[in-house]
Amino acid sequence: MLTAPSHFARAVFYILLAILLFDLQGVIIKFLGDRYPVQQLASFRNVFGLIPSLLVLVLSREWHARGRILGIRQWRLGLLRGAFIAAAQYCFYLSITKMELATASTLTFISPVLITLLSVPILKHHVGIWRWLAVLIGFIGVVLIMAPGTEVFTPYSLLPIGAALGYSLSTVCVRLVDDDVPTALINMYASVGALAGALAILFSTTGYQGVASAADWLLLVTMGLVGGCAVLALINAYRLTRPASLSPFEYFGIPFSFILGWVFFDEAPFARLIPGVFLIVAGGLLIAWRERGKRIDGGPIITD
Repeated sequence: MLTAPSHFARAVFYILLAILLFDLQGVIIKFLGDRYPVQQLASFRNVFGLIPSLLVLVLSREWHARGRILGIRQWRLGLLRGAFIAAAQYCFYLSITKMELATASTLTFISPVLITLLSVPILKHHVGIWRWLAVLIGFIGVVLIMAPGTEVFTPYSLLPIGAALGYSLSTVCVRLVDDDVPTALINMYASVGALAGALAILFSTTGYQGVASAADWLLLVTMGLVGGCAVLALINAYRLTRPASLSPFEYFGIPFSFILGWVFFDEAPFARLIPGVFLIVAGGLLIAWRERGKRIDGGPIITD
């Protein structure tokens, strides 16, 4: 694993770029969400998002070194991870059309806490007292933001939690894939599985709706390419340094989403987010601190 200062600086640049691109993708989804079903938006995201995934695979030295194989022993698991992502996309995309962008985005940052919980039954990991404390802190933050039992609570508040669960399942399950499978190939299987899952959700619910204009086509293509490039940047970041070293920078997604929500949609949910956002970040950072020095968690949390 590369650890030189220049490599770490590049990794930070890539992680911040990925987070910004994910939030820009969210802006497009929120803008189009009143004209097209989110199932269709997710399908277009995954269709056009295949382009960067293919590029990652073709340019992967690891994949070429291993003979450019396309088949893997655990192909069902590879596709299942994609299905988890498709379910997460549906939940997250619907949430940002029904809630403030920053609120929905912030709630998904419960993912590190969920990964810690899921690693116990799935990976048989031991979780110590500090990480259990982080889990508790993170959940208290979520409850404060969701505010169950008050007039600000809506069932839509549960959607970002469902999205975080789907992304977390995908992240944890990647550790079950054989170590000799190239990362780019794992990513490709997840992309194909996500596309299949998104199309299944689309045609079993609303069905396809015709795109109204060339401008909408441009936004749909841009959405897919931006999301796919965000994944590419995320992969590059986590190849350059340890995941735990970059975890704190993921939380820049919260101010990014807040600023974008304010600029494009005139949203400023200060009262809704404070103080819960601080507890969610504190729980995630506590987990990252406990994981420093270990090679853990199977890679990045891709919330696309």
